[in-house]
Amino acid sequence: MRLAVLIDADNAKADAISDLLAEVSKFGVATVKRAYGDWTTTNLQGWKKQLHKYAIQPMQQFSYTRGKNSTDASMIIDGMDLLYTGNFDGFCIVSSDCDFTRLATRFREAGLSVYGFGEKKTPEPFVAACDRFIFTEILGKGETQEKPAATGKADESAASKELLKLLRKAVAAVSGEDGWASLSNLGSHISKIRPSFDSRNYGYSKLSTLVKNLDIFETRMVPSADKLHTDVFLRLKDGK
Repeated sequence: MRLAVLIDADNAKADAISDLLAEVSKFGVATVKRAYGDWTTTNLQGWKKQLHKYAIQPMQQFSYTRGKNSTDASMIIDGMDLLYTGNFDGFCIVSSDCDFTRLATRFREAGLSVYGFGEKKTPEPFVAACDRFIFTEILGKGETQEKPAATGKADESAASKELLKLLRKAVAAVSGEDGWASLSNLGSHISKIRPSFDSRNYGYSKLSTLVKNLDIFETRMVPSADKLHTDVFLRLKDGK
C-alpha cells in the first residue's frame, strides 16, 4: 500500500516521529512524507533534526495573521492535490486537530484508507473519521502485562466496563451459531466500529494477549486449512 504521510508539525511532537513512522510501516510504504509549519520560527526547532534523519520534506507556510492557522489550510490543500494524482492507496494524518475531520472523510469517500495519529486529547469527530486512529502516547511502549483496570479507580473501572461491553458485542456480531468467533474477524470488526481501539491502550501489545488475560473468554487454537499457521477462536464463558 502506497501511503502519503502528512504531518501537522505545529501540532505534533517531533520526539514521537521514529515510533510513529515504524507504526506507519505496518500499513504500507510511506512514499511521501511531508511536515507543515512555519520553519522560520523557533517553535519547530525540535523538528529540524528529524526532517533530515527520516527524509521528511518540510513544507513552508508563513503565519500571515495572528490566531489563524494557515498551516492547516496548506496541509488540506496539499492533501487534495496528492489525492487527485491517483498515486496513493491511503493517507496518514498526523495531528490532534479536529480541523482535519473533513479531509479524512474526503479521502475515504474516494475509496482510500485513512490512518490518524494524535494524542488522546484528539476530538472524537476526527478519530471517528479515520479507518484507524493510533494515540501517540502508546507508541514505543512495551507490554505491561497488567490486567485492564483492576485498581479500583473510578475512571479506570469505567474504561474496563466499556472494554468488556465492546468485546461482548463484537463477539456476538462475528461469532457462528456455536458462539465461537475468529480472533482475526473480531479485530477487524472492532476496528470498523471503534477506529481508536488498540490493545496497547490497555497495556497489551496484541489483541490475543488482551483477550487471554480477561476472565470472560475461553479460547482454542485451530490449524488453518493450509496448515501453515494457527487461528485463534474464542467465545464467552457461561455466565459471562
